[in-house]
Amino acid sequence: MTTNTRPYVRAFLAAVVLGGCAFAPAAAPAAESFAPIDRPGPAPTASAADLQASLACSGNVDDATKTPVLLVPATTVNSRENYGWNYMPYLRELGFPYCTTDLPGELGQNMGDMQARGDYIAYAIRQMFARAHRRIAILGHSQGGMVMRWALRFWPDTRAMVDDVIGMAGTNHGSAIVPALCVPGCAPALWQQRDNASFYQALNSGQETFAGISYTEIYSHADEFVQPNLSNDGTSSLHTGQGKITNVAVQDICPTDTPDHVLVGTVDPVAAALVLDALTHDGPAEPARIGHAACGRLFMPGVDIATAATNLLDLSARIATQLVLAKHVGSEPPLACYTTTAGCPGPPASAPSAPGKACASPRRVRLYLDHLGFRVRKVTVAGKRVRITRRGGRPVAVITLRGRGAGRLRVRITGRTASGKARHTTRTYRTCG
Repeated sequence: MTTNTRPYVRAFLAAVVLGGCAFAPAAAPAAESFAPIDRPGPAPTASAADLQASLACSGNVDDATKTPVLLVPATTVNSRENYGWNYMPYLRELGFPYCTTDLPGELGQNMGDMQARGDYIAYAIRQMFARAHRRIAILGHSQGGMVMRWALRFWPDTRAMVDDVIGMAGTNHGSAIVPALCVPGCAPALWQQRDNASFYQALNSGQETFAGISYTEIYSHADEFVQPNLSNDGTSSLHTGQGKITNVAVQDICPTDTPDHVLVGTVDPVAAALVLDALTHDGPAEPARIGHAACGRLFMPGVDIATAATNLLDLSARIATQLVLAKHVGSEPPLACYTTTAGCPGPPASAPSAPGKACASPRRVRLYLDHLGFRVRKVTVAGKRVRITRRGGRPVAVITLRGRGAGRLRVRITGRTASGKARHTTRTYRTCG
């Protein structure tokens, strides 16, 4: 079975032999010139219609009784191709609601500039959190096992909405194999997954993990694409920051288990056991809790044995097709302005306004409302109703401060949960006067 599912692997290895891996590092800003960890992220560049269309959910996400799971697919495939025959049925069987996030049109194969996925993943996190009224988990394979961290790095308001990050063969530090695929050119997402890409200098700047989030990074020593991954010092593993981290190879649990890059994120039973352990316990997965029963299974639960081989062959064919037909470019896409210390021209903040030591603008407070965990009906200041509009597809209340002296401004926000229960909250701001 494994031999028949790897036609693209031979292309990878041939490229390594014929093309070599000598590649000059791309120019990138010095580490100290990347954006501060807690600077609010940019407003979305994607249209409201595209953002809304990108998110598809199954199960009872509203007021969820179990942790909702956001599925993020790998390079060359969309969510259904990656997960429709394995993790989607598995999560349904276990009673976990889940959502998928896919870019529009041909971008849905995830071969383009990975920075564009930040808008969509941040949107998905906020929407799921608001509907579920609880923190979510994010599960991803390959590029999908890494790119959620781009949203967490550059849209800091999303961090409080995420409980678990679970990566399967995640390209958290790029791959030493990929440079050979970019001679003379390759798809933008492959340029960005080289181990010397500017993308990773930005992604891992400051810190790799964040407080309050549990990170489970699952990898395989036999991965032919994401390498080096022979120990927990490899490319998939994370180490810095205040997050709780488990870096684990499937061989740490089952030494004879040797899934390749595709198998570890689609059918491997050990990886699936680690995913379930992370979803059902506080903190990241704990390898000591995984029994050896998984070692004797051919496929993870949720996979139909009768159609598994066909699904794997179809997936391999799609991967090979995308590698050949995707638009190739001659260099890595430039880093977006929001990743740098200087930031982007114009108002950059897309995170909800919040009180702090500095006083609010003498002109206005822009209060984003979609992160609150309930459907807002009314925003009032001193008993007077504030109009709610939309900015970049997100509901926002703009509170005018002209004529107000320095002091404190109290904003009351009322609404209802998806089940109809009344809720309210308040925000207090220092005004500059």
